[in-house]
Amino acid sequence: MKKVILQLEGLTCPSCMQKIESAVSKQAGVEKAKVLFNASKVKAEINSEQTSADDLKQVIEALGYDVESVKVKEV
Repeated sequence: MKKVILQLEGLTCPSCMQKIESAVSKQAGVEKAKVLFNASKVKAEINSEQTSADDLKQVIEALGYDVESVKVKEV
């Protein structure tokens, strides 16, 4: 299990937050996902055998949002 934190750019409204959280949560291997609107961050716990931080970044960027940075920690 890994914890992934993605710093976003361009998160401007609560509906954007819900859209991102829903898309990330549906990704295979995502155990838990939460978007922190005020901090413009996505925090997720993933099964690294099924998905990766890069996969999550691609999902978010496909929605039209920029990911500034990605941090990964072993749990």
